[in-house]
Amino acid sequence: MRLVVLALALLFAVTSAQAQTVPDLKGTWTGKARNLIFGANHHHPGTPADASTPRIREIEITYVITGQDGPLIWGHVVSNVAQTPEPMAWSVASDGKTIIGADTDGYYHMTLASADRLEVCYAHNGLSPSKSIVVGCAPLSRKK
Repeated sequence: MRLVVLALALLFAVTSAQAQTVPDLKGTWTGKARNLIFGANHHHPGTPADASTPRIREIEITYVITGQDGPLIWGHVVSNVAQTPEPMAWSVASDGKTIIGADTDGYYHMTLASADRLEVCYAHNGLSPSKSIVVGCAPLSRKK
């Protein structure tokens, strides 16, 4: 019986410690993203020279995190080019630093560098609604 109580206490302590590693990420995060694009989409409009030549563009990007329930995060993204909010959802891994996510046409892989600094990498493939291909990484800072 003592062994069962000890095991349950240890499990509770480990679970509590893991729950504490999830940071509060609510707020507004901004940065400049340099992206490689084949084709065009709402964040990267224009007419490409041809389908096989990529363009490199820089945009100002803003992520607004409006809700968080433990490791599950939601909000929207806008850019200086596309002001229509695009919904996004993220999830924080148990290390409290690795984050994956998705929006309406692509995927995120992120690393939390500090409480107010996030390295975001984004990609979407030619199966997206715009048929464009986009990839890029950017450092983001939380607005205070």
